[in-house]
Amino acid sequence: MNVDVFSWFDDIQAAMSEEGSLLAPWAKVLPQQLHAIFNEKVHGDQQRWLDALENLPAIDNVSRDIQQDRIQLSSESINEEVDAQIKSGLQQLSPWRKGPFQFFATHIDTEWRSDWKWQRIASHLAPLEGRTILDVGCGSGYHMWRMLGAGAHRVVGIDPSRLFLAQFQAFKQYAQSGQEESLNIDLLPLRMEDVPRPLKAFDTTFSMGVLYHRKSPLDHLTELKDTLKPGGQLVLETLVIEGGLGEVLMPEDRYAQMRNVWFLPSCDTLLLWARRVGFKNPRIVEKNVTSLDEQRSTEWMQYQSLTDFLDADDKTKTAEGYPAPLRATLIAEA
Repeated sequence: MNVDVFSWFDDIQAAMSEEGSLLAPWAKVLPQQLHAIFNEKVHGDQQRWLDALENLPAIDNVSRDIQQDRIQLSSESINEEVDAQIKSGLQQLSPWRKGPFQFFATHIDTEWRSDWKWQRIASHLAPLEGRTILDVGCGSGYHMWRMLGAGAHRVVGIDPSRLFLAQFQAFKQYAQSGQEESLNIDLLPLRMEDVPRPLKAFDTTFSMGVLYHRKSPLDHLTELKDTLKPGGQLVLETLVIEGGLGEVLMPEDRYAQMRNVWFLPSCDTLLLWARRVGFKNPRIVEKNVTSLDEQRSTEWMQYQSLTDFLDADDKTKTAEGYPAPLRATLIAEA
């Protein structure tokens, strides 16, 4: 392992360890968590992804724009040969699922138009300026960068995928290039259950596209509540169904070809769940059917995507005959 992966986390560990930090309980266990991940639970593709990162050429005078829908990096000191090296290295980190990203001349057209989701929820959020934010199931960090671009003081993402971590680090190492101060944005390759409880350290916690993967949605909601300071805001997006209070879909096996989908509540049921675990003022701020333009196969994600997971003759149904993906965003306060 030529890349010193542990150095990626020096800044966040130092910040967590500062006197008075509400993240101090996490700082005590994080080194052991990272050691277990990289030294005991080595992923078969880990070295290939690290090699791809190491082979990305160094670039001087990098500018970043993380306030636009396509977050991007630019530099005037790049020629066509270097651009080709960058594209080749990024292709080694495929598939790219959440974005879009622009690495200099290379546009990464990801499977998901994650910018569309951000557009739908941004106006409903408490102002992010100065906030400490947790993004649960953050993928490769697209929404994390949008949070930082909106003025967040610090953004911490958790997602167990090593590939997503490598993709995040590819963007961060260029975005950080030439900066005198560290960027307060970090992705930890952890699961929700790895976060110490009750932490009560974050002003805003996001959980987008996670709840339906949990066998116990109430436990997940309680875990999320435990991350928040009193009055902190939860932003939760999940699959739902049309229906009344108490209605929930539990798939027999797969849902839209996904194996690990457990519960799809109606919006009224989701609101009840949030109230029952102690959230205040839960409300549904947006709801939409996932379109074939928002989730699709691309040059950067060439595997099957949404159109392959729906009924070939009736796109209002999944391949299994359930209602097609309908998503809603809930906002509430701790």
